[in-house]
Amino acid sequence: MGRIASALGLVRVYLTGPSLRMLFLGFSSGLPLLLVLGTLSFRLREAGVSLAAIGFMSWIGLVYAAKWAWAPAVDRVPLPFLTKRLGRRRAWLLLSQAMLACGLVMMAAADPSKSLAPLIGAALFTAFSSATQDIALDAYRIESADAQTQGVLAASYQFGYRIAMIWSGAGALAIAAAVAGIDTVGYSAAAWRAAYLAMAASVAVGLVTVLLSPEAPARKAARPKERRSLGKAVREAFLSPLEDFFIRYGKWTLVLLALVATYRMSDVVMGIMANPFYADMGFTKAEVAGVTKVFGVVMTLLGTFVGGLVVLRIGVMPALFLGAVLSAATNLLFSALALIGHSVPFLVVTVSADNLAGGLASASFVAFLSGMTSREFSATQYALLSSLMLLLPKAVAGFSGVMVEHLTFNGFFMFTAALGVPVALLVLFAARSRKFGTAKGGGS
Repeated sequence: MGRIASALGLVRVYLTGPSLRMLFLGFSSGLPLLLVLGTLSFRLREAGVSLAAIGFMSWIGLVYAAKWAWAPAVDRVPLPFLTKRLGRRRAWLLLSQAMLACGLVMMAAADPSKSLAPLIGAALFTAFSSATQDIALDAYRIESADAQTQGVLAASYQFGYRIAMIWSGAGALAIAAAVAGIDTVGYSAAAWRAAYLAMAASVAVGLVTVLLSPEAPARKAARPKERRSLGKAVREAFLSPLEDFFIRYGKWTLVLLALVATYRMSDVVMGIMANPFYADMGFTKAEVAGVTKVFGVVMTLLGTFVGGLVVLRIGVMPALFLGAVLSAATNLLFSALALIGHSVPFLVVTVSADNLAGGLASASFVAFLSGMTSREFSATQYALLSSLMLLLPKAVAGFSGVMVEHLTFNGFFMFTAALGVPVALLVLFAARSRKFGTAKGGGS
């Protein structure tokens, strides 16, 4: 009975007000990502947009990698009317969510079969609004609970985030398929307009949650009467966290940062062309929705769970190496699928293996990034590292369409698998720096 009561106690933690709020806010955070990247690429390919153009449009994702640049403004600048009534964090959350809804409506109205420019502008605005929401939400989550409760809030947030990815992936495809005709292969502007309008309406989940939530407790300002110069403020915001890396890791700093910048290379470059690949292989919206968006996300969650256990069992760096190898190797299954052609069973096998490997790699990589940060600069350093991990992969991914046009899908997937080889070697080399960093008082 004691064990049952203890288990029920753990479940109740996820039913508290803060956990439920973070579940719904996590949904709001996860909603836009596929709509400006994965789901959008499927829409573009159906509209007859070239693979090269789709690849270049993936650079929209670089907005997320640059969010550290305006994070200080979200952190410090009050909003007229809203801040006095809602508080600092909720004001920025409400504004960014309203902007997000407007951006998705603009994406719904744009027709890429006629002109790409309006859709590009709308997608950039949506991504900027989404990144701004992430900045405010991360701060709200951190300030809403003590250190012991952060793990629960983070888990609730991730669960809501993944539900949103199912909805914005499978849900959007299912809505478009229902409007166009469930087995229809081909582009329908009306179908995609309905799908994106439904996604815009879904932002209401976050808006209502913000309005019903309390403001996060205000932070205690250190020496509030002190006036800092612009140069000192910039140094504290950006340079001090970087200096801390070099102080703790010394000559190994560049090795560690190189690993951070390249670890996601293989799967990010490959992922941009996944949906266009499905469209070219003749998979219907319903097939893609069922296999890659619902089943695939479930397998990612399973991979993340397994990855956490692997990290505990064998350690961060061995798990990081295993994740790098498996993430690259599973790209070869896509190469095989390109040769086999339309095969739903093999698509299931491919997506299962790829998402399991991706989940394991993500779990170990998050543990690695978290271990690199110091307590004094944890929020800023994690933001900088998470931006760095996307910058180079997203930049290279922009040329993925051109690569496919020259290499074919088969050759392209083999190339992305090969990208994992130097990354795996870099993990082995960085393992030495990891021990060095720990000995020097690093972030472990």
